[in-house]
Amino acid sequence: MKNKYRILKIGITVILLGFLLSFSWKRFNERKITDDKISVKLNEGKTSVYFVDEKEIKNIVKSSNPGGKISDLNVPKLEQKLNAFPAIDSANVYLNLNGNLNVDIKQRVPVFRLSSGGKDFYVDEKGIEFPISENYSHPCMLVAGNVQPREYKPLVRLIKKIDKDDFTKQYFIGISKENDDYNLLTNDGFYKVEIGDLNNIDFKMKGFKAFTEKILANQNPRKYRKISVKYGNQIVTTLNPNFKESDSTDLKTQDERSPLSPEGGKNAKEKIAQNNKDVKPQPKPETKPKPTEKPETKVKIE
Repeated sequence: MKNKYRILKIGITVILLGFLLSFSWKRFNERKITDDKISVKLNEGKTSVYFVDEKEIKNIVKSSNPGGKISDLNVPKLEQKLNAFPAIDSANVYLNLNGNLNVDIKQRVPVFRLSSGGKDFYVDEKGIEFPISENYSHPCMLVAGNVQPREYKPLVRLIKKIDKDDFTKQYFIGISKENDDYNLLTNDGFYKVEIGDLNNIDFKMKGFKAFTEKILANQNPRKYRKISVKYGNQIVTTLNPNFKESDSTDLKTQDERSPLSPEGGKNAKEKIAQNNKDVKPQPKPETKPKPTEKPETKVKIE
């Protein structure tokens, strides 16, 4: 008899709990997802990017659920819609017991910006293309030329090596592809560094560093038009045909008597007039045709 009462008591309790849960679930589904109930978290990581913002994400959520009820919200479909955005790497959408909708967004981070075939777009670390934004421009390496998608990941590895090394980071601001050879563009713009293909990058960077420390550090960078490190342990330089050794004096600091300095500016006109009097006419030197290109110089780095 006692067992029957116990079973009846348990049965009534289960029915009551089921009724309460059903009532609570119904009330939960009838709730409205208002603006203050939507929590957007933009996972930026180490690098901050701003291709999408919180307001834009909330507008997408509202457009996906016009009625605003929890019961009408299709979470998988909303995630699919968010993931379809080119600048979004991944989206995670979930509801908590308080009826708050949480949206976690991870944006793509550009490694380089490619200009190819009249089009500009970004490429992330996974080698995935996505369009540039009208509202935000991310600072990254500029790449130009006929770069194939299969070369994106090797380019990403090259650029990461450049950015991690203080020496190369201060030199290179861009990359160009001419025919099948890649060139690193320097910040002073006097010369370019030809690396050929994207193999053996560490060895090539080591060769350029050795050349810079042993030779280039003691010379005017305007002397060179191209420095090639693509030939194994041999560095081949192409000289600038317009460079003159006298141009090296342009790098020296201006004399304190320059008309631009405070002391020199006082009597600049008088000094110029006096110099003009002292100058004697000189015969015109014979003009020689300028060479179209100076020969290449080969340097072997031990």
